[in-house]
Amino acid sequence: MALSPSAPPPSPSTRPVVRRVRVLVVDDSAVVRNVFAQELSRDPGIEVVGTAPDPFVARELLLEREPDVITLDLEMPRMDGITFLRKIMKYRPTPTIVVSSLTPSGGELAMEALAAGAVDVMCKPGAAYSVGDMTAQLVEKVKEAAAAGIRTPPPSAAAAPPAKGGATGAAALSAPALSRTTNQILAIGASTGGTVAIERILATLPPNTPGIVITQHMPELFTTYFANRLKSMSRLDAREAKDGDSVVPGVVLVAPGNKHMLLKRSGARYLVEVKDGPRVNRHRPSVDVMFRSVARSAGRNAIGVILTGMGGDGAQGLLAMREAGARTIAQDENTCVVFGMPKVAIDGGAVERVLPLDQIAGEMLRLAEETGRV
Repeated sequence: MALSPSAPPPSPSTRPVVRRVRVLVVDDSAVVRNVFAQELSRDPGIEVVGTAPDPFVARELLLEREPDVITLDLEMPRMDGITFLRKIMKYRPTPTIVVSSLTPSGGELAMEALAAGAVDVMCKPGAAYSVGDMTAQLVEKVKEAAAAGIRTPPPSAAAAPPAKGGATGAAALSAPALSRTTNQILAIGASTGGTVAIERILATLPPNTPGIVITQHMPELFTTYFANRLKSMSRLDAREAKDGDSVVPGVVLVAPGNKHMLLKRSGARYLVEVKDGPRVNRHRPSVDVMFRSVARSAGRNAIGVILTGMGGDGAQGLLAMREAGARTIAQDENTCVVFGMPKVAIDGGAVERVLPLDQIAGEMLRLAEETGRV
């Protein structure tokens, strides 16, 4: 019996076409625009569909060329980047990576950009001609942003800073007060969209909340502004962590950008170690590094929370926490800006409870009360 001839190989026209990520570069510096466009275009998975010197030109290109991702400067002529970002998120939500200078004003603007919906913030070198040094990282972030997509988090009373002195009104009353505290640890990890999520959680917590350690993927120096913002909009003492800081009720310690933060135990006292080290899951600080240290040092005396973010950092560390007896929570898909990190943790069996963002603070306190009675 004759064998049927095998099917011919597909012609070039029938082979599947891999769609490249379409990027719009918005920056008032011609040097930066040209370098970004050239370097991003070198990657076969990226197509730069346009460059714009200001938001007015960018608006036309956004509508005409429909990019998948935008890179956005903040301080530009005709319209500032924050205002333009808010318009993007209102009328045509598009994953936007903000590139900001490492200046005091730039740090504050970067925090505003994250609150306005930017998926990530990168540090622009002081000299425009050196921006090529950062493009390898930018290529990676562009691809992650395109793959993750974006959704705008629902508005909340906690989203706006309260009057000086801490959260008030509905935001302050949305989570119950603790009747007592014990030697417990609340550990929170987040990435894309996490700054706003963390702000909303902390704005509802009472001043005697167990000590909190936070790892949020964020560039060096920006974490100082983030910690200051948390302090201004909550009733907790939030600050960027320093090596040897104690973790005590009412205190929030934020891992510094470009450093890992680990929890240590000395007798009955908890403290943090801030250290250098290789990137873990491409991040420093890494949520996995923090969660694993919490599993070792606090075990069943801890509660771990993983929030919105791209990638899978934190999933293995949260699993280690759960296996050590800690209680674990993940933010649900509907309230995440990017349902990446929580999904990986859920799929890996690390999560005990999956909750919308506005229920997480109350559940953290409920579990703290429950754990303290055991």
